[in-house]
Amino acid sequence: MAFSRIIRKSSSTIAPLAARVIGGQSFRQTAAVFSVLNRRTHSPSRWPTSTYFSSRRYSTDRRSSDESLLRIIESEIKCAEESDQHEGEVPDGFPFKIEDNPGQQTITLTREYQGETILVEVSMPDLVTGEDDDDNAADDEERAVQSSIPLVVNISKKDRPSLEFGCTAFPDEITIDSLSLKNPEISDDQIAYEGPDFSDLDENLQKAFHKYLEIRGIKPSATNFLHEYMINKDSKEYLMWLNNVKKFVEA
Repeated sequence: MAFSRIIRKSSSTIAPLAARVIGGQSFRQTAAVFSVLNRRTHSPSRWPTSTYFSSRRYSTDRRSSDESLLRIIESEIKCAEESDQHEGEVPDGFPFKIEDNPGQQTITLTREYQGETILVEVSMPDLVTGEDDDDNAADDEERAVQSSIPLVVNISKKDRPSLEFGCTAFPDEITIDSLSLKNPEISDDQIAYEGPDFSDLDENLQKAFHKYLEIRGIKPSATNFLHEYMINKDSKEYLMWLNNVKKFVEA
């Protein structure tokens, strides 16, 4: 009995002591962990500072680059305005109605002629005439220094296929590069026979087609005016493009 009381008394004394010892160790460990975390949290970091200065440097570089670009664009706009030519008047007897939409690379000419609808698409002037041909080396050499305008001439009749000519208009001369018969009933998935190369046709037949176009208004007196018209349009489109680019950079 006495021995049992001694054991119980010792147990009651040792248990609180062990708890205090273990609890003290746990507390010290926990405190140590929080101390480390606290030092990490409040220690100064170089990363945000580096990011801040990098952002400022890139922002400064971009602003300087944009300002330099704008100065060059404004200088080019001034030169384009000084060299801009005024649009010439449509000559008397010009048989086509002109449809010119700003921002487009082409203009469209339309005309009704004795039951036919004639539609001409005129593109921007071009100084390149294409690959040299050994048989026409002299002509190609002469045309290489001349400006030209590409034309697509479509002549249609009601409920019938249309004739489509691909032409190049030089000063005082028009060449026919291609001729095809377009059938609106044939879908795009079908490949229709459009005829031989125009240069392979009989020479008399080629001359007859040139006369065919001339009667319908595709002749040098008309294309020479169109040549000047398209050069002026090219200048206006370029000036408008420069101003649009400037607005984008400024925004």
